[in-house]
Amino acid sequence: MMMCFCCMNVSADDLSEISAKSAIVIDGETGDVLFEKNAYERRPMASTTKIMSVLLVLESGEDLDKQFVVDSEAIKVEGSSMGLQDGDKVTLRDLCCGMLLPSGNDAANAAAVRVAGSIGKFVQLMNKKAEQLGLNDTHFVTPSGLDDDTDEHYSTAADMAKLAAEAMKNEDFRAICHLEKVELCYGNPPYDRWLINSNKLLKSCEGIVGVKTGFTDKARRCLVSACDRKNKELICVTLNAPDDWNDHSKLYDYCFDFVSKQKLPLDKSSFGVAVVGGVSDSVKCKVGQASAVLLNGRAYKVKTKIYLPRFVYAPVKSGDKIGLALFYYNDVEIARTDITAVEDAMLAEPEKPDIFHYYLDKLKKLFA
Repeated sequence: MMMCFCCMNVSADDLSEISAKSAIVIDGETGDVLFEKNAYERRPMASTTKIMSVLLVLESGEDLDKQFVVDSEAIKVEGSSMGLQDGDKVTLRDLCCGMLLPSGNDAANAAAVRVAGSIGKFVQLMNKKAEQLGLNDTHFVTPSGLDDDTDEHYSTAADMAKLAAEAMKNEDFRAICHLEKVELCYGNPPYDRWLINSNKLLKSCEGIVGVKTGFTDKARRCLVSACDRKNKELICVTLNAPDDWNDHSKLYDYCFDFVSKQKLPLDKSSFGVAVVGGVSDSVKCKVGQASAVLLNGRAYKVKTKIYLPRFVYAPVKSGDKIGLALFYYNDVEIARTDITAVEDAMLAEPEKPDIFHYYLDKLKKLFA
């Protein structure tokens, strides 16, 4: 068994309390790994699978609020459900809520058929998306995450964290998985009902903003969560974790101690930008101070891109915005700040006319 800790001093007693067979905590923005335990071992991931299913539905381009009748065969599936019946009218948005809150397997199958025409074709889309995201140790067999006989439905804690980070960029996904409960109107005929989120961390752990629970006999308890503290979002994944709620709470408490708001390194030199119509030919500029929430001691890895115009027009006042500086960490933009003038560039006075040449030009035009 392998354990790796980045920037942490954790006692052996603390380590022994993490129940998960596989676990990881990452920075949701930069992908930095703060903690990992067997995070690259392939394991079944149960209903956390539905993170991918919901993401595909939301990115499908289908009208999320158009009603349709669910496929009667697709909803005949065991396990957790949102209570779909033959002839029920729903929307894809309803089904996304049904997947992310009560973890409805019926919702996953119904959405798959609606979006792709069949469950098999939808699974192909899931695996194609996994390949696009670089989830090299992930393979899907079902849209729900139910156990299958092939042992070909698997992922890793590391891949699931990467998937969750991608999903949380989607505003609809983010809004749904953050709900503790939601009232929807569906059925045949439609009627109002409440769906309750199975993610207990939303109530018990500070800063939790999602994302998905899971359980099957083969996968055991699985949990993917996201937590926002100190203006930083971390993502935690545990697979086969008997005490997953406490695992996540403890891991977040550990890891958030090792992130802080840090000033980003600056190029101390000033920049000269050409001035048109000014007393001087150029104006000096500087990059403003920027900061970002990062793992402690990682600011030195930040790279800066400078964007300046070829020239500016006079007059320019000290403090005027001239350009822009973008700061990147692991190729992800983490901050930006203005580049401003540090001196004035006065407008040049127009040249006084030469009287002799003025009248000479007049005479030339007169006799032309």
